[in-house]
Amino acid sequence: MMKRTILERLTLGAFALMVLSACTNDQQSSKGADALPTHLPSAPLQVLPPSTGSADQAESEVSGQSDQLSATELAERPTTDAVDNSWLDATAIATDIPRRVLAAYAGASLRVTQTYPQCQLGWNTIAGLGAVETLHGTYQGANTDESGLVRPKIYGPALDGSPGFMAIEDTDDGALDGDKEWDRAVGPLQFIPSTWDYIGQDGNGDGIKDPHHIDDAALAAAVYLCQGQRDVTTDEGWQRGILSYNRSIAYTHHVATYTEEYRQATLSGPEAAE
Repeated sequence: MMKRTILERLTLGAFALMVLSACTNDQQSSKGADALPTHLPSAPLQVLPPSTGSADQAESEVSGQSDQLSATELAERPTTDAVDNSWLDATAIATDIPRRVLAAYAGASLRVTQTYPQCQLGWNTIAGLGAVETLHGTYQGANTDESGLVRPKIYGPALDGSPGFMAIEDTDDGALDGDKEWDRAVGPLQFIPSTWDYIGQDGNGDGIKDPHHIDDAALAAAVYLCQGQRDVTTDEGWQRGILSYNRSIAYTHHVATYTEEYRQATLSGPEAAE
């Protein structure tokens, strides 16, 4: 079931809501776009990773001012710098998520707690998306190197109007997806180029927004879920966030299953008491 879901998502392309509306299997009910899935784990079961606090402390020591960094200062710092290394070691083992990928998920979660303080998006929700989308960037033998780049690059099929898809003609001259005729979903979190154009993020502070870089992709997914003043600590907010990512009840249940699985996996670890 997991492999089938991943293949479906690569075929559909994350965020391609116009494509999703053309598919009939596992889609939301006829009640419309606002229909919500039921029997999901409660959103407050999300887990926020512990922060080292080093970035804020260093800024405070230098400036003698508030430990709250400006948006510009935050953007220049890799999201992963704020993640506690001992937590990473223990949680990577507990969840079987590649450590470098987990660092990106946790870093994205910590970043949006600063830029979208009302959202409170847990790392395990981002990990749930990553699991369903591309098995944490390992689909078809891909891997994430220490710099955060996923290689080989992950592309979905051409959105060429064949059965099950709407036609989405090329919007990026093949710059992101390597296809100058049709758009394709790209990267470990599977963005289509037109979506990346407005939601893309620079998670590693190198000045480049790259959907094939795990830090950038994870932060973009987090921002996407938190935009619009969404509070994902509520059941409705969490569910609507995932539905905005993919308007499929079945997909939302799959993400919820992984989100809860990763939460449970941390309960026996050293951070369980936090």
